[in-house]
Amino acid sequence: MNELFGMTGKRILILGGGQGMGRATVQLLARLGADLAVVDREPHRAQEVVEEVLGAGGSARAHSFDVLDDGALVAGIAEVEERSGPLDGMATVVGMAAWGQLVDMDMSTWDEDQNRNLRYFFLAARQVARSLMARRASGSIVCVSSVDGMRSAPNHGAYGAAKAGLINLVSTMAAEWSPYGVRVNVVAPGPIITPRIPFMGEEAEREAMVNVPMHRRGTVEDIAKAIAFFLSELSPYVTGQTLAVDGGSLVTNPFFKLADPLAATVPDLPPAAA
Repeated sequence: MNELFGMTGKRILILGGGQGMGRATVQLLARLGADLAVVDREPHRAQEVVEEVLGAGGSARAHSFDVLDDGALVAGIAEVEERSGPLDGMATVVGMAAWGQLVDMDMSTWDEDQNRNLRYFFLAARQVARSLMARRASGSIVCVSSVDGMRSAPNHGAYGAAKAGLINLVSTMAAEWSPYGVRVNVVAPGPIITPRIPFMGEEAEREAMVNVPMHRRGTVEDIAKAIAFFLSELSPYVTGQTLAVDGGSLVTNPFFKLADPLAATVPDLPPAAA
């Protein structure tokens, strides 16, 4: 299986790897044989997941710096490459939304959402791409956006705008960097169970997911698998793409109610033609 993914020995940087989607990504990539640099703002979170990886026989090192501080981000990635060797890829799993209507939003809130969802990724991706280009090495960069960057985002419009910006930025990066062997792609989660938004119970989840065709929220492991796909040799001819991992929420039509899975019955099928 590891030969299929081609991740053995690949040096991969995970920004935001200490919890949630980032932690699940670290754990999956470690099982696939990657050599991981795990970055989290909280040192104990990065160290905990690294100890899990090491205990399972994987390879990982913990780092802690603030990705929203331009200088700390640039210096931190340079330190990762100095300690661990030149990177083969990176995934960024950092972001958060400020809630409130746009008409009442102050500019500091707007700027904060752009910084923690868009600006830091530009700086990090550019630095990793420069390293790959200088070595004439191919590599893969993946960012986590959101389906809210692909549709309206009422009450968190700054976040939606930043996530939409990520998708456009990645398309341009892919166009400019593909000749150098650097692939850049986006994973766009829909409703996902995370430490910030935990499982609410069967009934509450069913009511909340009424307009999601798969009638459930996804897991952090679902996102990790999509990130692994883009980082791996399963996608060597894929760049500039956005993969929505959303249970089908983007394909729903507000004018038609989805079937209730608990009430639905499977219709009788006609006999197969001879």
